[in-house]
Amino acid sequence: MKPESMDKVFQALASAARREMLDIVRDQPGCSVADVCRHFDVSRIAVMKHLNILETAGLLISEKKGRHRCLYFNTVPIQMIHERWTSEFSSLWAGKLTAFKYRLEGAS
Repeated sequence: MKPESMDKVFQALASAARREMLDIVRDQPGCSVADVCRHFDVSRIAVMKHLNILETAGLLISEKKGRHRCLYFNTVPIQMIHERWTSEFSSLWAGKLTAFKYRLEGAS
């Protein structure tokens, strides 16, 4: 991944609203822009600007079907970032510690 591309991914993920949009698209693959808009109290144009930033960063894939755009989460840029900074060994333990953290937080 080129440094410029990685910068775009980090900039796109810097916004809480865009991270929430990615969560929505991840949980509802193929959802429309209107589906995403229902979760926010801002204009459709504002949501579309955020989605465009996510798409430019490569985190979203949109497919035009008639008058609708179907949105899909592209995990490749995040996986490439993960692979750059983790080793096979650290990835194993990080995954186990993360699962442990979620179990502890769920118990409280």
